Amino acid sequence: MDTEHQHTAIQLPEGSWWDWEVIAWDVGRLRLAAGHDLTYHPGLELVFGDPALVSCPSSFHDPVFRAPTADELLRVTRQLGERPSVLTAFEADADGREPVSCLIAAERLEIVHGKVLTRGRT
Repeated sequence: MDTEHQHTAIQLPEGSWWDWEVIAWDVGRLRLAAGHDLTYHPGLELVFGDPALVSCPSSFHDPVFRAPTADELLRVTRQLGERPSVLTAFEADADGREPVSCLIAAERLEIVHGKVLTRGRT
């Protein structure tokens, strides 16, 4: 999924991706791990290269990925001073009363499927 200006809903591979958490975050990348139960091991990882804006909880459940709205894209473009190459939007259960709306803007997105190594887990 390394194409310029991805502003559509992420298409995840088949699997049980209920449990999610941030496993690494530094200047160059944000890694989200997912699985049926992260107590054991993740089976999916979303790796955002050069994240510019991250608005999501450190752990969440059952995200529903969607295309960002025109208003979200405009707001992020104004904040960053340019249109992001990747803008991911989703609603998720963060153990609150209502789902939380999340946005992640980055230069690149890679979806890693299979048994994911969690070295560097934070």
